[in-house]
Amino acid sequence: MNRQSGVDIDLGNRCSSNAYNWARKTFINRQQKPGQLLQGLDGAFSNVMQFNDVRLGISSDGIGTKIELAERTGIYHTLGHDLVAMTADDLAANGFEPTSLSNILDVDILDYEIVDQLMQGLHAAAGLAGLAVTGGEIAELGSRIGGYGSRMHFNWCSTALGYLPDRLVKPVDGSLIREGDMIISLASRGFRSNGFSLVRRIMTDNFGPDWHLVLYDNARTWGEVLLTPSLIYCTLINTLLTQELNLHGIVHITGGGIPDNLARVLKQSGWGAVIDKPCPALAFMLQVQTMGRIADQQAYRLWNMGNGML
Repeated sequence: MNRQSGVDIDLGNRCSSNAYNWARKTFINRQQKPGQLLQGLDGAFSNVMQFNDVRLGISSDGIGTKIELAERTGIYHTLGHDLVAMTADDLAANGFEPTSLSNILDVDILDYEIVDQLMQGLHAAAGLAGLAVTGGEIAELGSRIGGYGSRMHFNWCSTALGYLPDRLVKPVDGSLIREGDMIISLASRGFRSNGFSLVRRIMTDNFGPDWHLVLYDNARTWGEVLLTPSLIYCTLINTLLTQELNLHGIVHITGGGIPDNLARVLKQSGWGAVIDKPCPALAFMLQVQTMGRIADQQAYRLWNMGNGML
């Protein structure tokens, strides 16, 4: 457990595993019916359903506490990139091409301007990912939702669907990984949308409650730098898969950092891996790590440290 952030990664993993085990028991409800769940992706980034000759993938996630950065800075139009990246890139990690996304926006009170900025950003991100926003809901939950400042507070989650192209015999799941395979890292440009409970605690400890207003450099505040939106990788991944590069495994570096997410793919083959030249961590990431006195081993489990996909 990380005492600074109050986040217990191991407990979270156990709870997620338990929740999935209960969900897995429901797969029998669709056996021998359209939409049956295909076996072999236990613990993967997405799951696959069979509809006659069409294989559909599904993934759900949310932005998490990065939302507070938008509340602090008043910049809301970048969060759509985080929302799309968390689900569309999970689909791409198993070879699916994202097609559509549905989102749920839980708010305490409605603010038309903020909702408009959020949806403008979602529109832009959907264009980058090549998917359509086909559904959604705005739910007013009053005091059940809280946050920073006096304007609208919210939680934003989505579910994305995608299809497995005919050229892929099965989803990319890591089972074809062999000794001698090379791991290639795709650089990230920030913390993406994970590990912000600890980031916010470190910033408060070092700069006080208004840390988001402190200048990081001559042009940007810490609030603006940490809000850097997630790169969306799915279009690149799907393009690589069309080039017959025969990718054996794809890892989306989200919660759990490099060790936990890489292990999800490696376990399918039984191999381990050595990463000797990862993409370097960005300067502001290293500064946050130093200010929080976070050891390297812990940092690479909490954050992507400059590596968005493997």
